[in-house]
Amino acid sequence: MGLTGKLIAAIEFKHGGDVFHGIFTQTPHEIADASVHVHGFELHEGELGKVGSVISWHYTHDGKRQVAKQIIQKIDEENKAMEFKMIGGDLMEHFKNFLITFHIETKNNIDLVTWTLDYEMLHEDVVHPTTFLAYFIDVTKDIEAHHDKKA
Repeated sequence: MGLTGKLIAAIEFKHGGDVFHGIFTQTPHEIADASVHVHGFELHEGELGKVGSVISWHYTHDGKRQVAKQIIQKIDEENKAMEFKMIGGDLMEHFKNFLITFHIETKNNIDLVTWTLDYEMLHEDVVHPTTFLAYFIDVTKDIEAHHDKKA
């Protein structure tokens, strides 16, 4: 059995890809206000929205409060994409490598947020992170609902 995997999910975001991408690059601290799943954001090194910056998220997943420490590996303004490499936190207890990417696709005038999880488990007993992919769908819905209230 292989220890590497990739999970992908896409969900419609009716407020536009620029809004979604801008939240993560310019105002990620606002995600804690928008989502019940996210409790906080910290910038440890670098600048908001800059490659090489080290950040942390405080969140609840599967009923447990957790922390994720990441480095922003890539920002693609044209495709409204970001790539976060996990460098510390709770997930690293189970995974050797964990990469989280989102990008925005527009199809038939509908903006889709596509989340991709690339990972390598530490051993065969680790469960594939399908619930973590569902978590990102929930956060995306929360951000959308938050913007519905602001509109």
